[in-house]
Parts: sequence; structure tokens; C-alpha cells
Amino acid sequence: MDFTFTEEQQAAAEAARGVFSGVAPDAVPSPALTAGAVADDFDRALWARLAEADLLSLLLDEEHGGAGLDAVALCLVLRESAKVLARVPLLETSAALAVVQAYGGGAAGAEPYVRAARGELVLTVAAHGRTGHDPAERAVTARREDGAWVLDGVQTAVPWAYGADIVVVPAHTGSDGGADRTVLALVPRDHPGTSLAEQISTTGERLGELRLEGARFADRDVIDADGAWERLRLLLTTGTCALALGLGERVLRMSSEYTGKREQFGFPVATFQAVAVQAADRYIDLRAMEATLWQAAWRIASGAPGALPAAGDVAVAKIWAAEGVRRVVQTAQHLHGGFGADTDYPLHRYHAWAKHLELSLGPAPAHEEALGDLLAAHPLG
Repeated sequence: MDFTFTEEQQAAAEAARGVFSGVAPDAVPSPALTAGAVADDFDRALWARLAEADLLSLLLDEEHGGAGLDAVALCLVLRESAKVLARVPLLETSAALAVVQAYGGGAAGAEPYVRAARGELVLTVAAHGRTGHDPAERAVTARREDGAWVLDGVQTAVPWAYGADIVVVPAHTGSDGGADRTVLALVPRDHPGTSLAEQISTTGERLGELRLEGARFADRDVIDADGAWERLRLLLTTGTCALALGLGERVLRMSSEYTGKREQFGFPVATFQAVAVQAADRYIDLRAMEATLWQAAWRIASGAPGALPAAGDVAVAKIWAAEGVRRVVQTAQHLHGGFGADTDYPLHRYHAWAKHLELSLGPAPAHEEALGDLLAAHPLG
């Protein structure tokens, strides 16, 4: 493997730094002080700037007006977005577009991709199931009826559900139509047979509980292809690891700056051995998160064979991301003292986002179990 970033990947990261440089996390209302969501919609102005910088079409082929880049480039951009807690559905839209392009066929033509690249079409993904213990693909069922697909079930914690134009919903066919498999339905907002109920995340963002009751879809709106859901799930999980890394790096920097200025007994607390050791441990966590992230992104992007399927590398990355980002923000709270709980200081927002990322798409124990299953199915040596 080669972790050297290409010129195109580095250019994407540089463009992202420019776009996100003006975003201030402390400008968003505190979730601790609001009765409901911190905002009804995502940051549309930032979304428009991302479109102008061609950062919404990173994974689209050049024939569709995209950059033709890969998961590594997307993760570099997501890493920068998390440093400022950017309130945009960049991960969900990018991952969904990539999978629709790869598995959805060309029946819809290029118009949806062009609109998405311009920021006019927003996609999100329902990937969390009904509860934390239910796989997302089991939360909704799909069956064939009178030449159409009919979906029933409930998906909770759908990110950006109220601002997205289309929700990509995995649905389990059971034994209907032959093999037991998962299809992906492209569900437009306000589609007949669907309803949304508001949910508020740990971060204070507005999520949606999506309920489908006899919702009917034409074949063109359902992706029935082997590997589509697996690809989407791996992209989303790896992107979540990139968000955790960017957030953790920013929080460690905040801790370094604070302890370098805060004095006790006439000396900066950063010079105290106990503080330095804790900061060093968190730096090690971040480097492990980084190494496992790029391994997972590289496996997805290259399709290179390995001792385990790419899902194994993604599981390792999510284990490190979940555990590492939790330790980083907990240490930051400890080193900041009372400032960590001050809602006028942005650290509490980073802490809330870290908890959300830790649990998103499965906490560390869930991925440890998945990794164990992969090792049992593909014994090493």
C-alpha cells in the first residue's frame, strides 16, 4: 500500500481548507441551551460554497461533471469539515451518489448527477435501523407487488432527513423474488406512504424517523444489485472515521493551546508531566486512527485483495475511531477544567459531536463482533 496522497487528492484537501476556513463552530446555538434542534436546516450557504469549489462531486465520474476521485479524497475533505463541525450532508450525499452511479444504471441519465454537483439535489441515507441493535437493512422490508416494489418499516435517526430531497433506504427482501438480499430504494421527500417524525441528536441536529407504510416504488427508483448496500455501508463507515479523526485533531489542538496558556504555580500546565503524558497518549490515539482510516479508505478505493475483505479494515478503523475520539474529548474536558462545560466555549459542541460519531453506524463492540465473524470466516495463516 502507498499512503502518499496524489496531487488531485491534496488539491481537494486544500480546497476544503479554504471553504471551511470561515466556519465558526461557536456561532451555532448550544444544544444544551435550546429546547429543540439548533437549526431547522443544514448550512445552505456553506453547501453552496462547497458546490462552487467542486467538492460535492468528488466521487462522480468526469463524464457526469465530477472529479473522478476516490474514497481517500473524500475522507481528506471530511477530515477538514469535522475540524469546524461543518453542518452539511457531505458524507451522505457523496456516498449515495457514488453508489447510485456505480449500481443504479444509466436509465435516469446525467441530470441528477449534474444537479447534485451544483448543490441543487441533496441525498441522505437511512442507515441506523429501528434501534441500535437492529441492522439497517432489516428495519425495512421490500416485496414485489403488481410490477412495483412495496416497502414497509421504520428507520430512525436519519441524518438531514428534513433537508434532503432523496433518502436512500436499504430494504430487506427476505425470500421474496428468490434470493435473500438487500435493495436500495430512492425515496423522495413527501413520497406517498412515507412520513417523518422529528428526532434530536446528541449534537442538537434535527434527525428524522422515517416510516414507510405500503410505499410503492417503480423499478427505476430501486437499486437491486449485489454489493450496492455493502459498498454504501463501507463508504459511510469509513467517512465517519474521517470525521472522527478531524474532530479529534482539532480537539487535541484546542487542549494544547489552552494548557499552553493556563498557568498554575507560575508555570503553564502544559509543562506538568501528568498533562504531557495524557496529551501524548491522545496523540498516539490519533495516529492509530489515522493509519487505520487510510488503510480502510485505500482498500475501498483500490479494491486490492487482502487476507480479509475490505469490511475487516473498515471494522478496525471504526473500532479505533470510536474508542479514540471518545478518549480524546474526555481528556480534553479534564484538561480544560470548568471551561469544558462552558457553553460560551466550543469544546462542549465537539464533545457532543464526538459521542454521536462514536455510536454512529455502530459502536466499537459491534465492529469488534463483526471483525470476529470475518476472522472466523477467513482464518489467517
